[in-house]
Amino acid sequence: MAIVGETGSGKSTLAKLLTRVWERNVALVDGEVYLEGVEILHMPEHQFRREVRWWKIGMVPQASMNALNPVITIGEQMIEPLLLRGVPKAEALRLAMDSLESVGLPRDTVYRYPHQLSGGMKQRVVIAMALMTRPKVLILDEPTSALDVMTQANIMNLLKELKARMKLSYIFITHDLALASELADSIAVMYAGKIAEIGSADDIYSSPAHPYTQGLMSSMPTLRIDKQLASIPGEVPSLISPPPGCRFHPRCPYYVERNLKGICDAKEPPYAELKPWSGRRHLAACWLYQEFISGR
Repeated sequence: MAIVGETGSGKSTLAKLLTRVWERNVALVDGEVYLEGVEILHMPEHQFRREVRWWKIGMVPQASMNALNPVITIGEQMIEPLLLRGVPKAEALRLAMDSLESVGLPRDTVYRYPHQLSGGMKQRVVIAMALMTRPKVLILDEPTSALDVMTQANIMNLLKELKARMKLSYIFITHDLALASELADSIAVMYAGKIAEIGSADDIYSSPAHPYTQGLMSSMPTLRIDKQLASIPGEVPSLISPPPGCRFHPRCPYYVERNLKGICDAKEPPYAELKPWSGRRHLAACWLYQEFISGR
Protein backbone atom coordinates (compact mmCIF):
# COMPACT_ATOMS: atom_id res chain seq x y z
CA MET A 1 0.00 0.00 0.00
CA ALA A 2 1.22 3.47 -0.90
CA ILE A 3 0.27 6.43 1.29
CA VAL A 4 0.41 9.68 -0.68
CA GLY A 5 -0.29 13.31 0.06
CA GLU A 6 1.33 16.71 0.41
CA THR A 7 3.93 17.57 3.03
CA GLY A 8 2.13 18.04 6.34
CA SER A 9 -0.60 15.49 5.61
CA GLY A 10 0.51 13.21 8.46
CA LYS A 11 2.16 10.39 6.50
CA SER A 12 5.32 10.14 8.62
CA THR A 13 3.28 10.57 11.79
CA LEU A 14 1.26 7.52 10.77
CA ALA A 15 4.49 5.53 10.28
CA LYS A 16 5.68 6.52 13.75
CA LEU A 17 2.33 5.48 15.15
CA LEU A 18 2.52 2.01 13.62
CA THR A 19 6.00 1.43 15.03
CA ARG A 20 5.30 3.35 18.26
CA VAL A 21 8.41 5.52 17.99
CA TRP A 22 6.53 8.77 18.60
CA GLU A 23 7.99 11.69 20.54
CA ARG A 24 7.60 11.84 24.31
CA ASN A 25 5.07 14.68 24.20
CA VAL A 26 2.65 12.66 22.05
CA ALA A 27 -0.52 11.29 23.65
CA LEU A 28 -2.54 8.41 22.20
CA VAL A 29 -6.17 9.50 22.10
CA ASP A 30 -8.05 6.75 20.29
CA GLY A 31 -7.78 3.96 17.74
CA GLU A 32 -6.57 0.40 17.30
CA VAL A 33 -3.93 -1.32 15.17
CA TYR A 34 -4.12 -5.03 14.41
CA LEU A 35 -1.28 -7.20 13.16
CA GLU A 36 -2.02 -10.86 12.49
CA GLY A 37 -5.19 -10.55 14.55
CA VAL A 38 -3.43 -9.04 17.60
CA GLU A 39 -4.07 -5.46 18.74
CA ILE A 40 -0.60 -3.89 19.09
CA LEU A 41 -1.24 -0.21 19.75
CA HIS A 42 -2.10 -0.77 23.42
CA MET A 43 0.34 -3.64 23.95
CA PRO A 44 2.78 -3.05 26.86
CA GLU A 45 5.93 -1.35 25.60
CA HIS A 46 8.31 -4.13 26.74
CA GLN A 47 6.18 -6.72 24.93
CA PHE A 48 5.89 -4.56 21.77
CA ARG A 49 9.66 -4.04 21.74
CA ARG A 50 10.45 -7.76 22.10
CA GLU A 51 7.74 -9.17 19.83
CA VAL A 52 6.73 -6.57 17.24
CA ARG A 53 9.07 -3.65 16.61
CA TRP A 54 11.71 -4.70 14.05
CA TRP A 55 10.63 -8.35 14.41
CA LYS A 56 7.24 -8.12 12.73
CA ILE A 57 7.29 -4.48 11.58
CA GLY A 58 10.45 -2.98 10.12
CA MET A 59 10.92 0.63 9.08
CA VAL A 60 13.13 2.58 6.70
CA PRO A 61 12.85 6.12 8.11
CA GLN A 62 12.64 9.39 6.24
CA ALA A 63 16.11 10.81 5.42
CA SER A 64 17.41 7.36 6.24
CA MET A 65 20.88 8.16 4.92
CA ASN A 66 21.25 10.41 7.97
CA ALA A 67 20.07 7.65 10.32
CA LEU A 68 23.46 5.91 10.36
CA ASN A 69 25.88 6.69 13.18
CA PRO A 70 29.00 8.14 11.47
CA VAL A 71 31.50 6.82 14.05
CA ILE A 72 30.31 3.19 14.20
CA THR A 73 30.83 0.56 11.51
CA ILE A 74 27.87 -0.62 9.48
CA GLY A 75 28.12 -4.09 10.98
CA GLU A 76 28.05 -2.86 14.59
CA GLN A 77 24.89 -0.87 13.85
CA MET A 78 23.20 -3.76 12.08
CA ILE A 79 23.80 -6.44 14.71
CA GLU A 80 22.65 -4.46 17.75
CA PRO A 81 19.06 -5.81 17.83
CA LEU A 82 20.34 -9.37 17.42
CA LEU A 83 22.83 -8.99 20.25
CA LEU A 84 20.03 -7.77 22.50
CA ARG A 85 18.21 -10.99 21.67
CA GLY A 86 21.22 -13.05 22.77
CA VAL A 87 22.48 -14.01 19.31
CA PRO A 88 26.29 -14.62 19.38
CA LYS A 89 28.25 -11.82 17.72
CA ALA A 90 29.81 -14.06 15.05
CA GLU A 91 26.38 -15.37 14.06
CA ALA A 92 24.91 -11.86 14.09
CA LEU A 93 27.67 -10.62 11.76
CA ARG A 94 27.01 -13.52 9.39
CA LEU A 95 23.31 -12.62 9.30
CA ALA A 96 24.23 -8.97 8.67
CA MET A 97 26.42 -10.00 5.74
CA ASP A 98 23.61 -12.16 4.35
CA SER A 99 21.20 -9.23 4.62
CA LEU A 100 23.62 -6.87 2.88
CA GLU A 101 24.15 -9.42 0.12
CA SER A 102 20.37 -9.68 -0.35
CA VAL A 103 20.22 -5.97 -1.24
CA GLY A 104 23.16 -6.15 -3.65
CA LEU A 105 26.02 -4.99 -1.39
CA PRO A 106 29.32 -6.83 -0.79
CA ARG A 107 29.62 -8.74 2.48
CA ASP A 108 32.62 -6.71 3.65
CA THR A 109 30.37 -3.64 3.88
CA VAL A 110 29.92 -4.60 7.56
CA TYR A 111 33.47 -3.33 8.22
CA ARG A 112 32.97 0.06 6.56
CA TYR A 113 31.86 3.40 8.01
CA PRO A 114 28.93 5.40 6.57
CA HIS A 115 31.19 8.08 5.06
CA GLN A 116 32.82 5.39 2.90
CA LEU A 117 29.52 4.65 1.14
CA SER A 118 27.61 6.48 -1.58
CA GLY A 119 24.06 7.71 -1.05
CA GLY A 120 22.56 4.71 -2.83
CA MET A 121 24.70 2.30 -0.82
CA LYS A 122 23.61 3.93 2.45
CA GLN A 123 20.00 3.56 1.39
CA ARG A 124 20.55 -0.12 0.68
CA VAL A 125 22.24 -0.52 4.08
CA VAL A 126 19.21 0.92 5.88
CA ILE A 127 16.91 -1.40 3.92
CA ALA A 128 19.17 -4.33 4.83
CA MET A 129 19.01 -3.27 8.50
CA ALA A 130 15.21 -3.27 8.36
CA LEU A 131 15.23 -6.76 6.80
CA MET A 132 17.69 -8.27 9.30
CA THR A 133 14.94 -9.72 11.47
CA ARG A 134 12.73 -10.83 8.53
CA PRO A 135 9.68 -8.67 9.37
CA LYS A 136 6.24 -9.33 7.88
CA VAL A 137 5.60 -5.63 7.17
CA LEU A 138 8.16 -3.06 6.01
CA ILE A 139 7.34 0.65 6.29
CA LEU A 140 9.23 2.78 3.77
CA ASP A 141 9.06 6.51 4.53
CA GLU A 142 10.10 8.29 1.32
CA PRO A 143 13.07 5.94 0.82
CA THR A 144 14.26 7.59 -2.42
CA SER A 145 13.63 11.29 -1.73
CA ALA A 146 17.32 12.30 -1.51
CA LEU A 147 18.59 10.17 -4.38
CA ASP A 148 19.26 10.91 -8.05
CA VAL A 149 16.93 9.52 -10.70
CA MET A 150 19.08 6.50 -11.65
CA THR A 151 19.65 5.51 -8.02
CA GLN A 152 15.92 5.91 -7.37
CA ALA A 153 15.19 3.49 -10.21
CA ASN A 154 17.70 0.96 -8.84
CA ILE A 155 16.22 1.16 -5.34
CA MET A 156 12.68 0.72 -6.69
CA ASN A 157 13.76 -2.33 -8.71
CA LEU A 158 15.38 -3.72 -5.56
CA LEU A 159 12.19 -3.18 -3.54
CA LYS A 160 10.09 -4.96 -6.18
CA GLU A 161 12.54 -7.87 -6.24
CA LEU A 162 12.54 -8.16 -2.42
CA LYS A 163 8.74 -7.97 -2.35
CA ALA A 164 8.48 -10.97 -4.65
CA ARG A 165 11.35 -12.98 -3.19
CA MET A 166 10.61 -12.45 0.53
CA LYS A 167 6.82 -12.05 0.23
CA LEU A 168 6.97 -8.71 2.04
CA SER A 169 4.06 -6.39 2.65
CA TYR A 170 5.03 -2.75 2.10
CA ILE A 171 3.60 0.47 3.43
CA PHE A 172 5.22 2.92 1.02
CA ILE A 173 4.99 6.57 2.09
CA THR A 174 5.66 9.11 -0.62
CA HIS A 175 4.51 12.36 -2.18
CA ASP A 176 5.65 11.14 -5.60
CA LEU A 177 2.63 9.66 -7.37
CA ALA A 178 4.78 8.20 -10.15
CA LEU A 179 6.86 6.23 -7.64
CA ALA A 180 3.71 5.04 -5.90
CA SER A 181 2.44 3.61 -9.17
CA GLU A 182 5.62 1.53 -9.50
CA LEU A 183 5.14 -0.42 -6.28
CA ALA A 184 1.60 -0.15 -4.97
CA ASP A 185 -1.34 -2.53 -5.27
CA SER A 186 -3.53 -0.13 -3.29
CA ILE A 187 -3.30 3.56 -2.41
CA ALA A 188 -4.43 5.66 0.54
CA VAL A 189 -4.60 9.42 0.00
CA MET A 190 -3.98 11.44 3.17
CA TYR A 191 -4.97 15.03 3.79
CA ALA A 192 -4.56 17.00 7.04
CA GLY A 193 -4.23 13.90 9.20
CA LYS A 194 -7.14 11.99 7.63
CA ILE A 195 -7.49 9.33 4.93
CA ALA A 196 -9.44 11.15 2.20
CA GLU A 197 -9.65 8.21 -0.20
CA ILE A 198 -8.50 4.61 -0.31
CA GLY A 199 -8.75 1.95 -2.99
CA SER A 200 -6.87 -0.19 -5.47
CA ALA A 201 -4.13 1.52 -7.44
CA ASP A 202 -6.10 0.95 -10.67
CA ASP A 203 -9.19 2.69 -9.28
CA ILE A 204 -7.30 5.60 -7.71
CA TYR A 205 -5.29 6.34 -10.87
CA SER A 206 -8.04 5.75 -13.41
CA SER A 207 -11.05 7.19 -11.56
CA PRO A 208 -10.06 9.33 -8.55
CA ALA A 209 -13.17 10.27 -6.56
CA HIS A 210 -12.23 12.69 -3.81
CA PRO A 211 -11.67 16.28 -5.03
CA TYR A 212 -8.26 16.28 -3.37
CA THR A 213 -7.21 13.09 -5.17
CA GLN A 214 -8.51 14.56 -8.44
CA GLY A 215 -6.35 17.63 -7.82
CA LEU A 216 -3.27 15.52 -7.18
CA MET A 217 -3.82 13.53 -10.36
CA SER A 218 -4.40 16.70 -12.38
CA SER A 219 -1.01 18.01 -11.24
CA MET A 220 0.87 14.91 -12.42
CA PRO A 221 2.27 14.90 -15.97
CA THR A 222 1.80 11.78 -18.10
CA LEU A 223 3.80 10.36 -20.99
CA ARG A 224 0.96 9.17 -23.23
CA ILE A 225 -1.71 11.84 -22.73
CA ASP A 226 -1.24 15.53 -23.49
CA LYS A 227 -3.13 17.40 -20.78
CA GLN A 228 -3.18 20.79 -19.12
CA LEU A 229 -1.58 20.52 -15.69
CA ALA A 230 -3.51 22.04 -12.80
CA SER A 231 -2.60 23.03 -9.25
CA ILE A 232 -4.46 22.98 -5.95
CA PRO A 233 -4.76 26.50 -4.50
CA GLY A 234 -3.80 27.18 -0.90
CA GLU A 235 -1.88 24.88 1.43
CA VAL A 236 -2.41 22.06 3.92
CA PRO A 237 -3.99 23.53 7.08
CA SER A 238 -2.34 23.45 10.48
CA LEU A 239 -3.38 20.41 12.47
CA ILE A 240 -3.37 22.55 15.61
CA SER A 241 -6.59 24.16 14.42
CA PRO A 242 -7.94 22.27 11.36
CA PRO A 243 -10.97 23.61 9.45
CA PRO A 244 -14.38 22.44 10.65
CA GLY A 245 -16.21 19.74 8.72
CA CYS A 246 -14.32 18.40 5.74
CA ARG A 247 -10.74 19.56 6.17
CA PHE A 248 -10.32 20.05 2.43
CA HIS A 249 -13.33 22.31 1.93
CA PRO A 250 -11.38 25.66 1.95
CA ARG A 251 -9.45 24.42 -1.13
CA CYS A 252 -12.20 22.35 -2.76
CA PRO A 253 -13.50 23.55 -6.16
CA TYR A 254 -16.94 22.01 -5.52
CA TYR A 255 -17.49 23.82 -2.23
CA VAL A 256 -18.47 27.09 -3.92
CA GLU A 257 -19.53 25.74 -7.33
CA ARG A 258 -22.22 23.49 -5.86
CA ASN A 259 -23.16 25.77 -2.96
CA LEU A 260 -22.28 23.26 -0.27
CA LYS A 261 -22.01 25.77 2.57
CA GLY A 262 -23.53 24.46 5.76
CA ILE A 263 -22.68 20.89 4.76
CA CYS A 264 -19.00 20.54 3.92
CA ASP A 265 -17.99 23.10 6.55
CA ALA A 266 -20.33 21.77 9.24
CA LYS A 267 -19.64 18.07 9.73
CA GLU A 268 -16.87 15.68 8.85
CA PRO A 269 -18.02 13.44 5.96
CA PRO A 270 -18.26 9.67 6.48
CA TYR A 271 -16.74 7.23 4.01
CA ALA A 272 -18.83 6.36 0.98
CA GLU A 273 -18.46 2.96 -0.70
CA LEU A 274 -18.01 3.79 -4.38
CA LYS A 275 -17.86 0.34 -5.97
CA PRO A 276 -19.61 -2.13 -3.66
CA TRP A 277 -20.41 -4.39 -6.62
CA SER A 278 -16.87 -4.75 -7.95
CA GLY A 279 -15.33 -6.75 -5.11
CA ARG A 280 -12.60 -4.11 -4.69
CA ARG A 281 -13.08 -1.61 -1.89
CA HIS A 282 -12.98 2.02 -2.97
CA LEU A 283 -13.85 4.54 -0.25
CA ALA A 284 -13.93 8.32 -0.30
CA ALA A 285 -14.72 10.68 2.59
CA CYS A 286 -16.68 13.32 0.68
CA TRP A 287 -20.22 14.70 0.96
CA LEU A 288 -20.54 14.53 -2.83
CA TYR A 289 -21.09 10.79 -2.55
CA GLN A 290 -23.67 10.78 0.24
CA GLU A 291 -27.24 9.96 -0.81
CA PHE A 292 -28.96 13.06 0.54
CA ILE A 293 -26.67 15.37 -1.40
CA SER A 294 -26.02 13.29 -4.52
CA GLY A 295 -28.61 15.18 -6.55
CA ARG A 296 -27.15 18.61 -5.93
